[in-house]
Amino acid sequence: MKGRRPLDGDAAGRDVPDLRLAGLAVAAWLAALAGLHLTVRATVWVAAVAAALALLAGLHLCGVLGRPGVVARRYGWIAVAVLLGVLCGAAATGARVAVRDAAPVRALVTDRVPVTAELVLRDDPRPIRGAPGRPPMLLVRVDLVRLTGPDGARVTGPVRALVLATDPAWRPLLPGQRATSRGRLSAPRGGDLTAAVLSTADPPTLRGDASWPQRAAGVLRAGLQRACEPLPDAPGGLLPGLVVGDTSRLLPEVEEDFRATGMTHLNAVSGSNVAIVVGAVLLLARWARAGPRTAATLCVLALVGFVILVRPSPSVVRAAAMGAIGLAALAAGRSRSALPALAAAVTGLVLFDPDLAGDPGFALSVCATGGLLLLAPGWRDALRRRGVPAGLAEALAVPAAAQLACGPVIAGLSATVSLVAVPANLLAVPAVAPATVLGVLAAVLSPVWPGGAEFLAWLASWPARWLVAVAAYGADLPAGNLPWAGGVAGALLLAAASVALLLAFRRRRARRLIAVVAVAVVLGAVPVRLLASGWPPRGWVVVACAVGQGDAVVLPIAAGRAVVVDAGPEPSGVDACLRRLRVREVPLLVVSHFHVDHVGGVAGVFRGRRVGAVVGPSWAEPPYGAAQVRDAARRAGAPLSPVQAGWRWRAGAVDLVAVGPPYPLRGSRSDPNNNSLVLAATVGGVRILLTGDAETEEQRAMLETTPAAEIRADVLKVAHHGSAYQAPQFLAAVRPAVALVCVGVDNDYGHPNAGLLDRLTRGGARVLRTDTDGDIAAVRIGAGLAVVKRGAESRPSR
Repeated sequence: MKGRRPLDGDAAGRDVPDLRLAGLAVAAWLAALAGLHLTVRATVWVAAVAAALALLAGLHLCGVLGRPGVVARRYGWIAVAVLLGVLCGAAATGARVAVRDAAPVRALVTDRVPVTAELVLRDDPRPIRGAPGRPPMLLVRVDLVRLTGPDGARVTGPVRALVLATDPAWRPLLPGQRATSRGRLSAPRGGDLTAAVLSTADPPTLRGDASWPQRAAGVLRAGLQRACEPLPDAPGGLLPGLVVGDTSRLLPEVEEDFRATGMTHLNAVSGSNVAIVVGAVLLLARWARAGPRTAATLCVLALVGFVILVRPSPSVVRAAAMGAIGLAALAAGRSRSALPALAAAVTGLVLFDPDLAGDPGFALSVCATGGLLLLAPGWRDALRRRGVPAGLAEALAVPAAAQLACGPVIAGLSATVSLVAVPANLLAVPAVAPATVLGVLAAVLSPVWPGGAEFLAWLASWPARWLVAVAAYGADLPAGNLPWAGGVAGALLLAAASVALLLAFRRRRARRLIAVVAVAVVLGAVPVRLLASGWPPRGWVVVACAVGQGDAVVLPIAAGRAVVVDAGPEPSGVDACLRRLRVREVPLLVVSHFHVDHVGGVAGVFRGRRVGAVVGPSWAEPPYGAAQVRDAARRAGAPLSPVQAGWRWRAGAVDLVAVGPPYPLRGSRSDPNNNSLVLAATVGGVRILLTGDAETEEQRAMLETTPAAEIRADVLKVAHHGSAYQAPQFLAAVRPAVALVCVGVDNDYGHPNAGLLDRLTRGGARVLRTDTDGDIAAVRIGAGLAVVKRGAESRPSR
């Protein structure tokens, strides 16, 4: 026994994490984050104060300024490290902010004059969603090397900028490529090192080729895309994102499912990808009985090659650093030395690129790696001591530790706490490694043997299908995400709660109490939320979905079945609304007209649901929107049928009649809007008028030709997102008790019009808006009518 005590003490010492550099890393990180939001002068003052305090503390600890006490000797150098971290973080960020806010660049941004920009790409161009009805845009991160103003004056950089481009010629450009373009500068949103936003409609003028690593990576990435083309859309779009971070073919519904289940990190390259690839090489080297130096060399080569494949953008370099640290700890079994390495890596990355301090991906990478190093080994060993097999213990500990560490960041960003993230990631673990390794091999093989690459991609698609299925089923679970305070306050609150739970778990009685409380929550609160969540409210007759700047309205037929009128601007919005309403079948989808803000999300209605029939107006313009609906309906086996005024449809409690347009209108302010289908619906005895985007011309035509009784309604879906183009006589004829406005937050169309809202209110209507109220339901209560905002209490409408 005497001989074992030193060994036990040594083992305990080795298990204690080495946090001596953690203070330096955290201080540098927070100082850099603060510096991104402060002026240069304030940052300099912070650095100067930290330097003075660090100097005084160092002199005191060395005995120059008096003899340090016991507490000072124990914690003094930690305080010095924190102060040095503040000094380094503030100084590095202040220097970069001074470049960002340089007067010549700021003058060009303020004047918004046209400029000619010489630039170098920093990352791949990626598509972003533009406003409805506007051309798609590409977002390109660049360094502005030189700016030439309209008077010929030149400003020399480099400074960071964003390019918003509409010309598709930007799409194939590679990181590191030099180009010239004309456009106008505008101010960025702030909070990072971006000095300006260059908006351009012109194609870029190339200035030479990209470097050979980038060209090689482009060949391999294109080869992987070709190898995935024969695969089904869902796994075929996920695999390139999982392997090399290329999400250009990722289906919106898959992306939404991954976000809802906390699996978003799989859509892009992260430290886990790096660890998987290099770990596979390490296992092969050990299997071949290679020596430590040979194995280390092979791992370094694999790491460099993988970074080249996925392109060494800052996010990939960050992932490589974090993944390499986690791999080093796994291979060496020395988490005590890995934590200082993590702290040193965080410090070095933040000082090299202060922009990372405000990057959520950086925070998630650091938190996940820290969780794996600090929490996972202890949890794994505790499970093994309780008889859990080693592999299962590892599989349980790793996703739980990563999710607990990342939870505060995710809660601050999304204002939700996921209940399905840990089980979903646990189920995903067995599929990630084979999909990644097979995908990398397919990419490497694609230039020399395309057929072999397609076979490997087909093999990799099976674990990818599993990931898609896990995300889809997890996202369909009700109460999978609970509301939480967002922002910094929410993140700090969850972090404090997590730390308190970890500390409490060290005591046996506290563990039992926490277990009892957890079981009570699962057996009590969650079923209550599932069965009586309050949404959809009992007795609802219509719901206006919050889908952004667009329309999506739902009329209930029976439990799980509903009519959908319009689909909003993109699929995820209407799909999420239908999930919240638990709609599994859509016997009828009605399209009021074919503008993108009403049909852009049509694929979301079909996502996982059977659609019986699709109808729309006879006016099939604009052609692109009509073709989009027609193609989606044809793929689902529900062809699009045109209908006119007088058409009628009934099912369950829903009775629909088309009351407009009474005749085709041509030469109006907007013919597609003024040929919108206008529907009079009766649901449970409540009259609802759905007006699409009908403007003044169609409204007046209906007044002239339609009996007043057919226009009168209890609930009005206000036309055209509450635009000013409304006929007062039409609103007076409807006389609604409730007016629902489907409108997007901070839209630049001026919707809804203040005068219109005032007119509706003076007419006795209760006006609700999806931009401020979220999903809105009209509910029948006895003989009266009430309105319910999602998550709010119902109130009488009059």
